[in-house]
Amino acid sequence: MDNSMPILLVPGLGGSPRIYAPLLPALWRHGPVTVANHIRDDSIGAIARRILAEAPPRFALAGHSMGGYIAFEIMRQAPERVAKLALLNTQARPDDDAAKERRRGMIERIEAGGYNAGIATMIPGFLHPSRAEDPELRRVIYEMADDIGPDAFVRQLIAIIGRADSRPTLAQITCPTLVLSGDQDNTLSNALSVEIADGIPGARLVIIPECGHLSQIERPEAVTAALLGWLAN
Repeated sequence: MDNSMPILLVPGLGGSPRIYAPLLPALWRHGPVTVANHIRDDSIGAIARRILAEAPPRFALAGHSMGGYIAFEIMRQAPERVAKLALLNTQARPDDDAAKERRRGMIERIEAGGYNAGIATMIPGFLHPSRAEDPELRRVIYEMADDIGPDAFVRQLIAIIGRADSRPTLAQITCPTLVLSGDQDNTLSNALSVEIADGIPGARLVIIPECGHLSQIERPEAVTAALLGWLAN
């Protein structure tokens, strides 16, 4: 009997399929894997609608960072289609005024031609301090930035600024849920993951040691193990 489940992976801001590449061989054994395209629209609602239009009828959904914001919206739009949910290095809160202002500043910088320089300023928040200068991880970050391109990155920033507060709908999530973060995520503190796990009935919380915001490429073995456990339950 075939018990495989389609798996839909959503990257984060500035992320491309490369962020999930180290996990794919193990996940693929559990069902067909799709990495969602989240670069074509400038609102979370529109991104979610397009992903749902292209997705299998029912699937296991994992979202990283901005991908978590999209996953929350997918849960609001079509909860019956999501068999399992994994929320990686993300938050349920909307941007506060200061965060919105920082993102608008980034948009201005990118539109003035400072895309690569802007990506460089984000790297210290992306990686665990012990890996901040890791040349391979930095290469992947810049390659993902090239995959996305400045125009799509701006669309993503606009979408993030306008996203909804997902905290009021956490309790409505009833599918098996994994919430994962790094112990030193300097972009989205793991306290925000604790908040999500506390709000979703029965959610499992995993904090990966010696790990920053880009958990899939920083600690791929640990993240793979957590996701395999999630798929098996």
